[in-house]
Amino acid sequence: MVCNSCIRSVIVQTGQIGIFTPKRVHLRNTQRFLHVGTGLTSKWNCEFPTSLRMMVDSGAAAKQGPAVDVLPQKDDNAGYVSGGWKSEDGKLSCGYSSFRGKRVTMEDFFDIKMSKINGQTVCMFGIFDGHGGSRAAEYLKEHLFENLMKHPQFMTDTKTAISETYQQTDKEFLDSERDTYRDDGSTASTAVLVGSHLYVANVGDSRTIISKAGKAIPLSEDHKPNRSDERERIESAGGVVMWAGTWRVGGVLAMSRAFGNRMLKRFVVAEPEIQDQEICEDLELLVLASDGLWDVVPNEDAVSLAQTEEEPEAAARKLTQTAFTRGSADNITCIVVRFHHKEADEASPQPE
Repeated sequence: MVCNSCIRSVIVQTGQIGIFTPKRVHLRNTQRFLHVGTGLTSKWNCEFPTSLRMMVDSGAAAKQGPAVDVLPQKDDNAGYVSGGWKSEDGKLSCGYSSFRGKRVTMEDFFDIKMSKINGQTVCMFGIFDGHGGSRAAEYLKEHLFENLMKHPQFMTDTKTAISETYQQTDKEFLDSERDTYRDDGSTASTAVLVGSHLYVANVGDSRTIISKAGKAIPLSEDHKPNRSDERERIESAGGVVMWAGTWRVGGVLAMSRAFGNRMLKRFVVAEPEIQDQEICEDLELLVLASDGLWDVVPNEDAVSLAQTEEEPEAAARKLTQTAFTRGSADNITCIVVRFHHKEADEASPQPE
């Protein structure tokens, strides 16, 4: 029996799963939505309001079908949530953990989606760390990957599709907020797996790393205003980088790229830096996290800690808890993806 305050937050589409941070839910039609066979498990702090969303897809890869949606409400009372998932083919599993920490409000969001497009498995993982409010990060959770899958070159030129989708989504967010007095912003660090090819895109100071043959390798570089190339770009555009407790654009923002931030948009762009590589048997782990983790947990520590846990959900929880005990004063959100090369090979049917 599942208690109403511990209901999982799940999106279900034909061939696609999305996992979202918790929100509120109207419970009237909840019970018939729960038994969806996703293989997801979640552990919720019962203080959490939660949300449930079910989407209906026609099954066409290039089309998004009509949605049956329990509209989420903003939730500033988030505490702690974790969960996990494993692919049907056994090639990968993932876990997530998100904690408000010492902050009064929760401005971290995350998204995980799996889909089949033209016969290829597509997996998408994203961390979105808001600043100045939660609206920009929440908008990215709701729209960034949906927009990416609709891009006409997503499967044929994925890097171009990611770059254009990031910047177009930024424009759409700013347009949606044009009549408000808010000036929210957000990072985005995403990993997109298309078949056996991995694309990591980053805007801001969230970060993605991999463990390859036991070695921690960053696949993104934090966008800090004092990075020499970022400082040159900002100053060439007429901006200024100054010290105000830390290096800041215009003395205001402590990162040099972000979604939103309308007042600084001329200097604080949403153009992602993208790295890509083929998946090989040396690739063990993928770790994405907000700076609430990276401020106190070095890359090497993150890999060492994650490797001590067999299940990625347990690894994500350990990383989040470690960051908190080491004194992180920020929201802390983490996704851990484990690649199962040998298990997948053994699960594959052998020719007779």
